[in-house]
Amino acid sequence: MSGKAGLFKGGIHPRYGKDATAGIAVTAVDPPSLAVIPLQQHIGAPCSALVKKGDEVAVGTKVGESEAFVSSPVHATISGKVTAVGPRPHPMGVPVESVVIENDGSDTWTDLKAADWTSLAREDLVTAVKAAGIVGLGGATFPTHVKLSPPAEKPIDTLVLNGAECEPYLTADHRLMVERAEDVVQGALILAKILDVRSIIVGVEGNKPDAIDALNKAGSGKDGLSVVTLPVKYPQGAEKQLIKALLDREVPPPPGLPMDVGVVVQNVGTCVAVKEAVSDGRPLVERIVTVSGSGISRPANLRVRIGTPLQNLVEACGGMKDGVARILMGGPMMGMAQSSLDVPVIKGTSGLLFLRREDLARKTEKPCIRCGRCVRACPMIISPQTIALFARNKMFDHAEKWRALDCIECGCCAFSCPSTIPLVHLIRYAKGQIVAGRRRQQAKEKEVKSA
Repeated sequence: MSGKAGLFKGGIHPRYGKDATAGIAVTAVDPPSLAVIPLQQHIGAPCSALVKKGDEVAVGTKVGESEAFVSSPVHATISGKVTAVGPRPHPMGVPVESVVIENDGSDTWTDLKAADWTSLAREDLVTAVKAAGIVGLGGATFPTHVKLSPPAEKPIDTLVLNGAECEPYLTADHRLMVERAEDVVQGALILAKILDVRSIIVGVEGNKPDAIDALNKAGSGKDGLSVVTLPVKYPQGAEKQLIKALLDREVPPPPGLPMDVGVVVQNVGTCVAVKEAVSDGRPLVERIVTVSGSGISRPANLRVRIGTPLQNLVEACGGMKDGVARILMGGPMMGMAQSSLDVPVIKGTSGLLFLRREDLARKTEKPCIRCGRCVRACPMIISPQTIALFARNKMFDHAEKWRALDCIECGCCAFSCPSTIPLVHLIRYAKGQIVAGRRRQQAKEKEVKSA
């Protein structure tokens, strides 16, 4: 079954730049000679190392875990010897405790325990998902087992699969849907069983007709599953905007969540990881990464072991061209700039983008002209320029009242601003100060209680 969706408020239409890789099939990169496995690759509590220097590990050996509910274990992605456990450079810009493994070349795996998911209880399925270390592979990296455990007072009636992939340049999810549509559908059915829902909606932007066709074919005859064509609009893949477009439901402001309106959203890549975890016994040890931009010789979609240095991806794509001015992990709207190619691929690495000088707008910031374009573009219906003004003046209480914490940092405001004001950076600064202020207040209250 297929259909068309509505619209959400705000949003923009950037140049998508997907043509370079949309038609390129996924190819595998050889496992690295040295893998760096960060113990923090997810939202939530970091893991503690389960191995020490000198230990021998196989692919799939659990090397890090936390007892916290909101966390996710990490696994060895190559077989070999642990050469170090300690801080290593991380894509987020700060050193993170990591497990370093030297490849022995055998690619030996732990025993994989395949199972018939149809015969397993929901609790056992959640356990399998958690043990496999699965997180949201769209980039948010929220532990999947947590999303699959909503409180009893918040019943879920709809599972939404995010196949929008609205970020420019990225085509990893696109190729996954084209090449592994049956696995996407099987993963969706497993998730639907866990959540006890009958309605599954797969949302895919209309610029991916081959993915829509593949999913319709794979989902044919599956009761309750529909593939819906979404208008091409950024940030179509953001959870709240996706729910609005597909179901016309409004998720409440923070701390409101999709479960408050009876919905759980999962990325299509996460669905495949769930299928592999439950049906094949495979933990999350690899993912698809789009490598693109005018500064790379051969753009590609690569299947890469987690922990692989970014330099290996560059070599697999024929190297960088001259004049690369910026390297982003992710896309141009929400990606993180990288200062080194020695950092590893992590679970949230959806893309690696190489931009040359001519790709980057070098404009001088000018005073706000009160044009309102940032307000019209904002999908969260807040006033970016007002919050930015409060941030510049360190008026964080006012920024909070103007809903700074609602910002999803999508970049629509900065993209639309004719004065080139760094709106996202200013709002991010305000959010950080608001959160820090709350923590200081909580610490004071705790101190007073204990006095």
